[in-house]
Amino acid sequence: MADTLNFNVEIRERTGKGGAREARRNGKVPGVLYGGGEDPVAVNLKLNEVIKGINSGHFLTSTANLVHDGKKQLVIPQAIQLDPVSDMPLHVDLYRVKASQVIAVEVPVHFTNEDEAPGLNRGGSLNIVRFAVELNVRADSIPEALEADLTGLDIGDNVKISDIKLPKGAEPTITDRDFTIATIVGKMAEVVEETEDETEAGDVEAINQSDEDGEGEGDAEGEGEEESKE
Repeated sequence: MADTLNFNVEIRERTGKGGAREARRNGKVPGVLYGGGEDPVAVNLKLNEVIKGINSGHFLTSTANLVHDGKKQLVIPQAIQLDPVSDMPLHVDLYRVKASQVIAVEVPVHFTNEDEAPGLNRGGSLNIVRFAVELNVRADSIPEALEADLTGLDIGDNVKISDIKLPKGAEPTITDRDFTIATIVGKMAEVVEETEDETEAGDVEAINQSDEDGEGEGDAEGEGEEESKE
């Protein structure tokens, strides 16, 4: 599991766009805490803590401790809005959870032992179907990533969800099939029919090279057009 993030927050008295802009001017990131059967609460987060969470690589796939007045509340970041130019965080949505609560969360897939895959060593390529898998998992057991082992896989082989070890009690939200995570495919062969290409090129050349005396088909059509004009 990834290290738990910590967000020290303060209640944001002023809500709406004006309150959010004021928070940003003061170096804070406005956010909303909701869920858990309680009313939503507007909060301000510390900019450096949010950036640290983003740089961890698992901001939206792990729980965090929300700290206010010395009290901790387990939450999971649900969404984050970034500035399209600077990529600075503009707003964060936080959802209240309990450690034993089962929640749906997307977990990234990491592929290991590529050097041990004969199909890749023979020039094949890894075709990734799913970069992340949505799991129903306890809030205190969310894995940082799922590992897909490519050892021994040849061209035409694939990695199914059943090939991946999941945390105890976790299951994919898709349960009606053993879906594919990735496949190893060979290079597409280019079919080059040189004989047909040469034949077509010769035909075009023959058509373009009409009689030098100007009696080709194109000239005949031109003369017909002139006669019709007269």
